[in-house]
Amino acid sequence: MNHEQKGWKHFLSSLQSFFTNKKTVKSARITYNVVWNLLLLFIIIMVIGAGFAGGAAAGYFASLVKDEPLRSYEQMEKDIYNYEETSNLYFDNDVYLGKLRTDLYREEVELEDISQYLIDAVVATEDEYFYEHDGVVPKAIFRALFQEVTNSATQSGGSTLTQQLIKNQILTNEVSFERKAKEILLALRLERFFEKEEILEAYLNVATLGRDASGNNIAGVKAAAQGIFGVEVDKLTLPQAAFIAGLPQSPFGYTPFSSDQGKLKENLEPGLTRMKTVLSRMHTGGYITSEEYNKAIEYDITKDFIKNADDGHTIDEYPWLTFEIEKRAKNVLAYILAEKDGYEKADLDADEDLKGEYLTLADRDLRQNGYNVHTTINKDIYDKMQKVAQNFELYGNDKPEEITDPETGEKVTIKEPVELGAILIENKTGKIISFVGGRDFKREQLNHATDAKRQNGSTMKPLLVFAPAMELGTLQPGSVLPNVQVYLNGPGKPWPHNYDRSYSGLTSARYALTRSYNVPTVIAYKNIVNQRPTTFLEKMGFTSLSEDDHVNLSASIGSISGVTVEENVNAYATFANGGKFVDAYLIDKIVDKDGNTIFEHKAEEVDVFSPQTAYLTIDMMRDVINQGTATSMHNRLKFSSDWAGKTGTGHNYYDSWFVATNPNVTFGVWNGYDTQKPLDLTYKGVSYGARNIYLWADLMNAAYDVDSKLVDPEERFEMPGGIVRRSYCGASGLLPSKACSDAGLVQTDYYNAKYVPTKVDDTVASSRYVRVGDKRYFALDSTPNEFVESGGATIDPSYMESIIGHKISNPSQLIPNRGAWSNVLVANARLSDNGNTPAAPSVGGSGSTITWKKHPENDVIGYRIYNNGKKVKTVKAGENLSYKGGNGSFHVTAVDIAGKESAPSNVVKIGEEKKKEKEVEQKKQEKPKEPEKPSEDPQASAETNSESNE
Repeated sequence: MNHEQKGWKHFLSSLQSFFTNKKTVKSARITYNVVWNLLLLFIIIMVIGAGFAGGAAAGYFASLVKDEPLRSYEQMEKDIYNYEETSNLYFDNDVYLGKLRTDLYREEVELEDISQYLIDAVVATEDEYFYEHDGVVPKAIFRALFQEVTNSATQSGGSTLTQQLIKNQILTNEVSFERKAKEILLALRLERFFEKEEILEAYLNVATLGRDASGNNIAGVKAAAQGIFGVEVDKLTLPQAAFIAGLPQSPFGYTPFSSDQGKLKENLEPGLTRMKTVLSRMHTGGYITSEEYNKAIEYDITKDFIKNADDGHTIDEYPWLTFEIEKRAKNVLAYILAEKDGYEKADLDADEDLKGEYLTLADRDLRQNGYNVHTTINKDIYDKMQKVAQNFELYGNDKPEEITDPETGEKVTIKEPVELGAILIENKTGKIISFVGGRDFKREQLNHATDAKRQNGSTMKPLLVFAPAMELGTLQPGSVLPNVQVYLNGPGKPWPHNYDRSYSGLTSARYALTRSYNVPTVIAYKNIVNQRPTTFLEKMGFTSLSEDDHVNLSASIGSISGVTVEENVNAYATFANGGKFVDAYLIDKIVDKDGNTIFEHKAEEVDVFSPQTAYLTIDMMRDVINQGTATSMHNRLKFSSDWAGKTGTGHNYYDSWFVATNPNVTFGVWNGYDTQKPLDLTYKGVSYGARNIYLWADLMNAAYDVDSKLVDPEERFEMPGGIVRRSYCGASGLLPSKACSDAGLVQTDYYNAKYVPTKVDDTVASSRYVRVGDKRYFALDSTPNEFVESGGATIDPSYMESIIGHKISNPSQLIPNRGAWSNVLVANARLSDNGNTPAAPSVGGSGSTITWKKHPENDVIGYRIYNNGKKVKTVKAGENLSYKGGNGSFHVTAVDIAGKESAPSNVVKIGEEKKKEKEVEQKKQEKPKEPEKPSEDPQASAETNSESNE
């Protein structure tokens, strides 16, 4: 035995001794017991923790799905396969309109008629375990959950085909744990009820697959096969099937066609790359061989895309109307569905996400349940109005607009036409009888009557200023407002301005509205803005007011965030309804396929203005049409009615409005460009405002041709009780004083009896004045009476300054240039005396007339003419500075405002006096001549004699 073996034997002997030692054995037994107990404790904790976590998870899951009803087989069958029963639409009086326009064009197909390539491609790409799972794949769900919690950049998704079908047909696309939990629950239930083939067939019929070659949105593999490749779905090749199977992940990103009439996209790479991914998964999954894979990868699928084609289905004749019905019907159904789930309307209005969820459900409900949707639209009036809008020739010029091409991203310039929006509403019911959404739906899908928000210009004045001010008692039609230069935005630049940048002086509220003056309107609004008159707008259905709109003075002349034509016109109907607002509506009732009425509109009135305020506003707006800015209507409208209305122009002429109401209907028209551009001030010789009024009249004439009784009622607006006619002083709006009456400034108007003026005017005083041309100045006590005019009046500007809120920089602007105002002047219209005696004027004469020039001193008020030292004539400054007299010696003196008279001018003789003076002068110049010697030349002698005789 060598040394190494001895050492190894010794080690084994020592090791045996260690393990057999009693002390060691005891220690090992204790250690084993401790470790084993710790291990058992850990296992118990893990089991309890897992159980607790599982219980918590189960509890959380249960809380998420607690409100989900237990659906029967029949209900799920209806939901899953119900993609064909589109709702029917009707005009008023049950006139059939057609099927609901659908966002997705689809055709149903059975599974046995679908290419096996496509079936395999969809399963391999969207759900590789489809034939194995029971509706969900836990591993995929946990993976997706982990990615969501960790906010992973990679989001692989966890939905099976069954779950996707549930999401498309029963739930919504809302991203939330609650929706996902319901999706899982329903997917498990669906798998219990249906065979795999049934689920797959349903999915292939509802999957969203982009656009076809006509630009239509498509769903279902049959529509995709025909719309993309022009083949039946059972004839698809492997590459074609792979391309379609790749679309569900991003239908509009991978689709080869654009929304612009189905033009082929320039960049097809995303869709081609996705197709190759599908082929790769089919190969990996064993659905195709390597040879098939390689051949399909090399194939140029782009040559199979069909060219732009006509629609394969009926083109909708009523695009704006159909979309409007759909939008409103969805809103109605959303509230109905929410109410069934225990929500109130206010809950949806306060929660955009909740409302969005129910709108999605309502959209699906509307398309699947075969409703009959009845509207208020009169078909014949609607049709005639569309033709008028298409044929009207005075819109104005198209203007260039630079846009970004959505396909290429490049800047391109297009021609943008003038657009219009118009709507006709029945006052008492709120029925929308007709509307015009625009000129060309293919160019612009925006409904300019119901959705486009624009500034409403001066059509805002009755709504926000005159009617609210009358309701609040601060204004009446006879209230007087200053139309002068003011600075309501602070010192500096004057604001606001009238549209023509001129000022008309003191004006009644009635006249200010008739002529659409901005300055008095804003002044009137300034004095009520702290009472938040915008609440009247909200009561009348204005839904888009910003916080600034409630405080900015410019809101009074229509500079607001925006209002739709429908809202603006609907608000005007409030005046026709005696101050009660009736919300306009288009959906009359919705009936299910079993004949049950699930919704019927009920009109509700909202008290906004008193009957007195409503009537006074109507009466003021009558003047707008009869003698104001809308008089051109009479030359165009083929019938006469008791119309009251208002024109309006937006900032920089971006918008043109005309809204008018009669006892039956209210009708309004807007014109403008979609992007803000000024309208042509004149086009074919017609102003922008008149063009819009002509269009209004043409559209109204079309409605008259269909139903004259509706739009041309025999009755007039009836004056309610509580209205009186009173006189007022045109200088202040107060009760007339003697001075006001003597000056001829008394006017009359209607008043709400509660708010007739009670104070007598104290702003007008009788006055003596001098006239210098077209200007008038106060006479001084020393001003000679021969230059003074009487019967005039003085206006104290301080009263109007209190209304404005600051001093008037040019008080003479207060005096209107019309009627009795010619003898009125403001209190500070004074001509200052320069303190000097005027210099003598210089006079010239010609024939029987003397003339002189205007005196250079500004305080000269006239001239006296003297003949031989006797005054014969007084001429006022500014009159014709000449005098045609008889015979005599004339001189002229100048007289100033203080009565000082200049020295006489040079003397000028005219008439016989001038002739005598000339003869005397000639005699003085004549001298006696020496006799001349006779000339030898007879001719010379004759000439001499001749000169002597002369």
